[in-house]
Amino acid sequence: MNFKNKVVLVTGSSRGIGRSIAVKFAKEGANVIINYKSNTKEAEVITEIISSYGNKCLCIQADVSNDKQVKSMIEKIIKEFGKIDVVVNNAGIAIDMEFNDREVRDWHDTLNTNLIGVFLVSKYAGNYMKEKQYGKIINISSTNGIDTIYPESIDYDASKAGLINLTKNLAIQFAPYVNVNAVAPGWVESEMNEDLSKSFLKEEREKTLLKRFAEPEEIAEIVLFLASDKARYIDGEIIRVDGGLKIE
Repeated sequence: MNFKNKVVLVTGSSRGIGRSIAVKFAKEGANVIINYKSNTKEAEVITEIISSYGNKCLCIQADVSNDKQVKSMIEKIIKEFGKIDVVVNNAGIAIDMEFNDREVRDWHDTLNTNLIGVFLVSKYAGNYMKEKQYGKIINISSTNGIDTIYPESIDYDASKAGLINLTKNLAIQFAPYVNVNAVAPGWVESEMNEDLSKSFLKEEREKTLLKRFAEPEEIAEIVLFLASDKARYIDGEIIRVDGGLKIE
């Protein structure tokens, strides 16, 4: 896949899956916009890595749940590159805790980032794409939004289920010029799992047919496919990538 001269925004791309997606696009020739909320040091490191491939790289600090900051970010991208071809809505948070310990503010934080943030970025970028009659939007959902349910992550699960519905609505809104799809990963080897017990993670690995978690790069490969012209007739779909996860 060749993304030479394409302009790609990856939200939440200073670490984890987002970082892998950004690097993969850069390797394929894209000009990449790194977005982060607070991990300045990590964002600077990934910006240097992407720049080493000889592509243009813009690093923008913005809270995706903040309307003004998102609007400003998209405007900066258009001003710098003259266009935006691909948006990967990857920014997301997950804070596991016991059901009765969770409070309303926890719901607000999760939904603001995982759901409202996707709406805002898609709104400002998608309207531009529709006007220019070309664009790809890929949302990073989760199998937690489908059938891997945990009361300890009830707000995260709900946000990812909402994101699946939002993906389909956005596909209708921006048709026929913008393809909007989502990737729903199962377990992925990332920083998001650092606080979980080893015994729990071992049990979860055993539930997959492949007996392992995905590497971030494996999710990135699917994202790049959906962003390519090879997937030009795929729209409003949710691609599950879970290693054959079994429901126990």
